[in-house]
Amino acid sequence: MAIAVTSASTASTAAGDRLRVMVVDDSVVVRGLVARWLEEQPDFEVVASLRTGREAVDQVERLDPDVAILDIEMPVLDGISALPLLLAKKRDLVVIMASTLTRHNAEISLKALSLGAADYIPKPETNRGVTTSADFRRDLVEKVRNLGQRRRRQRGFRPAAPAPSSDERPTAGRIVPPVVDKPPTCKLRTLSPTIPRVLLIGSSTGGPQALNEVVGRLGSVIDKVPVLITQHMPPTFTTILAEHLSRASGRTVREGQDGEPVVAGRVYVAPGALHMQVARRDGGPVIVLQDGPLVNFCKPAVDPLLTSAAQVWGAATLAVILTGMGSDGARGAADLVAAGGSVIAQDEASSVVWGMPGAVAQAGLCAAILPLAQIASKVTRVFSGERS
Repeated sequence: MAIAVTSASTASTAAGDRLRVMVVDDSVVVRGLVARWLEEQPDFEVVASLRTGREAVDQVERLDPDVAILDIEMPVLDGISALPLLLAKKRDLVVIMASTLTRHNAEISLKALSLGAADYIPKPETNRGVTTSADFRRDLVEKVRNLGQRRRRQRGFRPAAPAPSSDERPTAGRIVPPVVDKPPTCKLRTLSPTIPRVLLIGSSTGGPQALNEVVGRLGSVIDKVPVLITQHMPPTFTTILAEHLSRASGRTVREGQDGEPVVAGRVYVAPGALHMQVARRDGGPVIVLQDGPLVNFCKPAVDPLLTSAAQVWGAATLAVILTGMGSDGARGAADLVAAGGSVIAQDEASSVVWGMPGAVAQAGLCAAILPLAQIASKVTRVFSGERS
């Protein structure tokens, strides 16, 4: 049964500039928890809590949500079937797919991105897991906020007043909204005079699509040097991502294995739930996997990869930071630049979320800040010796 929390006709007056969210999940426990978490945020309004994709499709125009959290497995009409129907009725709707960590659901989640979903969020496998997972709650709130605010800015919407800054930690049950003011102009550095011998890529929200675009056009670079990727993803999802990138690039792409040599012609993806680093052993670089604490709320995280690579390759290191929430990669990029290496960041206009690349850019660590479509060609030129 559909439970309408508020109507579209009254919400604009009652909610002001709050993000309007529709929760679609066949589990009454999950619907209730997610709706409550979102309603606790000062900048959200839950406009409906629905059981099936059919209910969502039938009501999306009346409810006029900014964001829909869409479960994959539902009766009557599942999430992947409902997705294109929702977007046909509301083209600017931000859809976040929710699924448990199975290979089947991972495949569907990545397919959903190609069909227009903005992002996905892995759900704990049980209702108890959903209830007790602080990580799931935090990630859900931050994805709704970041993706919803970006879409509103794209439509020209501006809030009445900027919200206070946040360190992204929950406080008294709430996660305070971040400031959305336009960042200052970013100063660029000079590229390292050393031709790189390794390419590192870090990404998060929007990363799977961006990685397909970049890695799919890096064939000549992959043939020359190893490529190491950290994408914020859970187990199983990283396995599927590696398979997709292998097809896109026509090269060997797989999850890194602890202790294996790092060699040209291969792309290594950090496995979900493990930090991927590099170290020098017996005269050559090898993969080091660590099941340590979260870094920047993430595992795998970009910072450990960049910092370790700076120690192994020094000035002969090039890193690319693609779209993603938060600031993961900024600390590692600083270490890499201090060692003489170079960093390229995706620009704000082409990023799904300009958090990670924005943090690196605003810290003055970048040699270039480019649209997604220009990154692969720039990287190729850098590895060919171009320094301008």
